[in-house]
Amino acid sequence: MKVRIINKSHHPLPGYATPLSAGMDIRANLSESVVLKPLERKLIPTGLYISLPEGYEAQMRPRSGLALKHGITLLNTPGTIDADYRGEIGIILVNLSSEPFTVNDGERICQMVIAAHSHVDWEPVETLDDTERGAGDSVIPEKNKNNKVNKNNRMFKQLIYLISFLSLVAVLPAGATETEKDQRKFDYFFYEGLNLKNAGKFDAAYDAFNHCLEIDSTAAPVLYELSSFYVQLNRPEKAVEMLKRAVANSKDNFTYKMALASITRNLGMYGEAAEEYEELVRDYPEKEELNYYLADALTQAGEIGKAIEAYDALESVMGMNEAISMQKYKLYVQLEKPEEAFKEIEKLAAKYPMEARYQIVLGDLHLENGEMDKALACYQKANEIDPTDPYYIVSMANYYEAKGDKEAAEQQIRSALVNEKLDVETKVNILSRYILKLQQTKQGTENANHLFQTLLEQHPEDIDLKLMYGGLLMAQGKTEEAKFQFQLVTEMEPGNAGAWQQLLNLALKGEDIPEVIRICTACMELFPESPEYYFYLGIAYYQQQKYQEALNTYYAGLNIIPKENLPLKSDFYGQIGDIYYQMGQLDQAYKAYDEALKYNDKNVVVLNNYSYFLSLEKKDLKKAERMSAQCIKLEPDNATYLDTYAWIFFVQGNYTLAKIYIESALEKDKTKSAELVDHYGDILFMNGDKEKAVEQWKKAKEMGKDSEILNRKIAEQQYIEDENAK
Repeated sequence: MKVRIINKSHHPLPGYATPLSAGMDIRANLSESVVLKPLERKLIPTGLYISLPEGYEAQMRPRSGLALKHGITLLNTPGTIDADYRGEIGIILVNLSSEPFTVNDGERICQMVIAAHSHVDWEPVETLDDTERGAGDSVIPEKNKNNKVNKNNRMFKQLIYLISFLSLVAVLPAGATETEKDQRKFDYFFYEGLNLKNAGKFDAAYDAFNHCLEIDSTAAPVLYELSSFYVQLNRPEKAVEMLKRAVANSKDNFTYKMALASITRNLGMYGEAAEEYEELVRDYPEKEELNYYLADALTQAGEIGKAIEAYDALESVMGMNEAISMQKYKLYVQLEKPEEAFKEIEKLAAKYPMEARYQIVLGDLHLENGEMDKALACYQKANEIDPTDPYYIVSMANYYEAKGDKEAAEQQIRSALVNEKLDVETKVNILSRYILKLQQTKQGTENANHLFQTLLEQHPEDIDLKLMYGGLLMAQGKTEEAKFQFQLVTEMEPGNAGAWQQLLNLALKGEDIPEVIRICTACMELFPESPEYYFYLGIAYYQQQKYQEALNTYYAGLNIIPKENLPLKSDFYGQIGDIYYQMGQLDQAYKAYDEALKYNDKNVVVLNNYSYFLSLEKKDLKKAERMSAQCIKLEPDNATYLDTYAWIFFVQGNYTLAKIYIESALEKDKTKSAELVDHYGDILFMNGDKEKAVEQWKKAKEMGKDSEILNRKIAEQQYIEDENAK
């Protein structure tokens, strides 16, 4: 069944994890993470718009993994998307746990099941037809109202359950082999696992299937079932392992092979997925749709030529298809084969003469080739079909730009912006596409500024428009004007985190410490669950040498960092370590660094600072060397880390290695650091090259370093240890 869908998100279309999956995963489409407090509900956008056929609905159901692990479910489960709904699909998530939960962009938040339904015509009657059940459980027999009887019933059911298992062995003949007994046990646990899974008792089902695996580790159906559990548990590597074993033990099973191909594709293992699909295409030539999956996997794997061949194979069976032709067009563009790309669009334009977009694409291709008359003819034809098409408007502006008529180009866009028939979203789309084209053609975007102003005059309350204009001004280096737009947004909508973030970025870039403090202080009240504002406020206080205020800020921020965000905790403790070091509290500094590395042992900033400070103290030098070596391993081209490594060898008296690494640091240094040059002079002196050492010290002074020790080294022409550096 074909379903029309508009995808305005920046994520792939929903897809089935396996061939037998009933539901497709739906992802959150967020500009920033959303925190759900306990018992809090929020509408999460998806960026998806669908048009279902009559007689079908889309059911939105919770994900069992989110429900089990975090207590996250859908408030209206299952939610229904009717066939006549055309708005964006929004998911009402609720947090039923006692802990806050962060919804990140791209997170799988629910499943969508497409289901058929019927409309009923009510037929009022006096009586209903009799059945064996009758009123069933709606009427409680008198004897069942007795609690003792109910308790006995439950005990009876449990007894029956136990007897059913024991009977597996009891019914075997006296001479039954162990193999037969194992098979009976296997069958029991397998079918019980299926029943438990269908009943939503996933933990018990998982245990039952694992019992099966203990009896027969090669059972492909069990391996297949377990793979779906590992997908839900977010252990994709284990799911792939299970499916590979299932395929190996059941080489002719299409379902298992397809599931393996699908999961590797969904996990971004496109090379492996392509290999699986190639095998499926070879083994099942009658299933022509496999070529589509193969082509997609090959495209993602960068095998563009092979992908086109797969689309050709699919086209030879299905005939000309709009989706296939568009995919081939895009691939030919990637391969820089304009003639082949042009042919694909020509075919589409011929088959769909009333589709304006194909005429526009044809016109764009002619324009790129400098065929102005042909381009104009295509655009005019598109205009006849749909004069309000935003692509047409932008393409005509590009046409005038190519002719050197900037005034006409701007007028084309301006006329669209003042067109009352066009909504603001369409106008923004037109303007953004025009700006993108200006950027692609290396033209200045300043021409678009007054167009933005025209649009803002019509829609002064449009927040997104102001944010977009502010972003453009930032790209142009007009920071004050950009700041004005973002400030307006925060006044109009104080809870707009995006605008605050842009203001913070500008303040950090401009090293405007008071402004950083103002923004972070405001945001800590507006967004109390966002620790990043504590982080930057701490940096600002540190820059002002308000060390105690900085420490207080970081310790307060530690309390709101989500427990799963270990890297951020590491960064906080790293900053705390730096502050204690500046305060001269070295033991506290090293304790904080150790804590930082406990949360992230690859935090290169902490590893570098920790090792360098130890070297200055000439303390735990082997530990310092190990940490510095880890830095070099993680970032081998970082001049600062190479300098630290060189200095640790210098302090240990290994002047040969010190010289090797300081020269490597100088080679990779793009900042022209006087400190590195000074260190080079020290190392050269200890290597016995006094003349070159003095040259480097003089060079460091010329580069801006000015210290009493450096002046003495130059004057006395010998190395002098800087006691103040400790």
